[in-house]
Amino acid sequence: MPDIFDEVEEDLRAERARALLTRYGGALIGAAVLVVAAAGGWRVWQWYDSKQVAVIADTYLAASQTADTQKGPGRDAALAQFAEVAAKGRSGYRSLARLREAGLKADAGDLAGASALWDAVAGDGAADPLLRDLASLQWAIHQVDSGDPAQVAARLAPLALPTSPWHPLAEEAQALLDLRQGKTAAARATLTTLAQDMMAPRGVRQRAAGLLERIGA
Repeated sequence: MPDIFDEVEEDLRAERARALLTRYGGALIGAAVLVVAAAGGWRVWQWYDSKQVAVIADTYLAASQTADTQKGPGRDAALAQFAEVAAKGRSGYRSLARLREAGLKADAGDLAGASALWDAVAGDGAADPLLRDLASLQWAIHQVDSGDPAQVAARLAPLALPTSPWHPLAEEAQALLDLRQGKTAAARATLTTLAQDMMAPRGVRQRAAGLLERIGA
């Protein structure tokens, strides 16, 4: 008798399984298809994304080579390529392209255009903090001679802190700003520190020593 009951229970389970498959089989198959399609779509997106990144990288490298080796029309082509990378690239390439484009504009005398690009990088929350600070530094350095002293000093202040990797260059810019405003004593103190700072880049130390000689220190 127990065997008969077992067989009946197995038949009932099989019948319930068939009923469930009949009722929900279409939905289960559809869900499986969606999972497979999603996985395939993700792989396709990964392939497309990596391809786009490679295109942006090639464009940036080509623009850099053009900017470093050519002038005139070549520089104009590099500007266009950097602008393309800035428009289509991710945050890293976008920031680097804007910085290179700003440098080219500044070299060509377009300080307004360059300053706008430096401001764009400095204000980009997705950009690397190191590049954001570099953009602020470049903006300030190019404003030392003619910009509003209070604004320039405000941009230099956080960059001149000892914790900033850009502090020797920021201090040098601040010393130049002090000289412009007639604050010779403050400039002399900053330049003396820089000239003796063995952790500062050699070029910064040499320029500081040269400025000290010029102001009679």
